[in-house]
Amino acid sequence: MAVVTLENTITLALSVRDRHVSADWYGKTLGFEVLYHADEAGWSELRTRTEGVTLGLGEQTEPSPGNTVPVFGIADIASARSALEAAGVRFDGPTETIEGMVSTATFYDPDGNALMLAQDLTQQG
Repeated sequence: MAVVTLENTITLALSVRDRHVSADWYGKTLGFEVLYHADEAGWSELRTRTEGVTLGLGEQTEPSPGNTVPVFGIADIASARSALEAAGVRFDGPTETIEGMVSTATFYDPDGNALMLAQDLTQQG
């Protein structure tokens, strides 16, 4: 079985109707701090009170409550994906890249739960 080396970060991705309203709620209610709003990508990230754990808010017209997707930070998404695919792990389409920001790939566990790998592209260059 393939083993990939994950970074010491995880983002819990939620779908919300309005990222700015939700970010404000999480800040006031749970003390989370906005890291950034990427309006062009429909995405916001907040620092939680737990080291290495962020909350990602993806804006959707009709959010899917209860459908949290853990997003694992990875240094090299291409090699990790290759290793997982070689081990028979099923992916949901190709790796998606927002240039200069992030590359992501959604995959599934044996029960069909969605998980995601994400390579931060902001530190490269």
